[in-house]
Amino acid sequence: MRKSSRKTSSSIATCTASTSASSKAVTKELERIDQLFYSYANKSSGVIDPEGIESLCSDVGVDYTDVRILMLAWKMNAERQGYFTLEEWRKGLKSLKVDTITKLKNALSADLEKEVRTATNFTEFYSYSFQYCLTEEKQKVVDIESVCELLTLVLGSKFQVQVDSFVEYLKSQNDYKVLNMDQWMGFLRFCNEIKFSDLSNYDEDLAWPFILDNFVEWIREKNT
Repeated sequence: MRKSSRKTSSSIATCTASTSASSKAVTKELERIDQLFYSYANKSSGVIDPEGIESLCSDVGVDYTDVRILMLAWKMNAERQGYFTLEEWRKGLKSLKVDTITKLKNALSADLEKEVRTATNFTEFYSYSFQYCLTEEKQKVVDIESVCELLTLVLGSKFQVQVDSFVEYLKSQNDYKVLNMDQWMGFLRFCNEIKFSDLSNYDEDLAWPFILDNFVEWIREKNT
């Protein structure tokens, strides 16, 4: 019985030591994440502002307008365009399992984009990219010029022909000055479901946003 007791005590001690070491490792990781944040944060506001993001981009070798910066904002669930709070930074970097600029650079080069490109994540990212452009309180729409730029950035590499055609239509028409979320998400569904460019399976009765009905009509008129 005494031997069993000693074994139990030894196991508990080992487990406690392991838990303590793990806890210290997590604390150290969080300290490194925080230190990295404050190296880019504005000392007055306590957040990473556009200037800080530009410095970050320079250090990871990514252009400020690169889609991967938007992906990083999505990973942080950043609420305000061009700004990262400490909590958002922690959320993103912990999720990416990075705590140094080298690890972040590597994550941006491969892991993050691969994660975003999965079907479920891409839909979430695509939706987030529109919300991220709603910079004013109670804003629900984005102007056509910004929509065209965002479509090219977010969707251009995945559906280049459809995006190029839709952007051309948006720039040539005069009926729409802005797009809302329903229209934005409708175009992703259009890209995923509709045969392009013959549009043979497009059915106007399936509750598509009117702007897509008009887009399809515009394409058909061009092709006749």
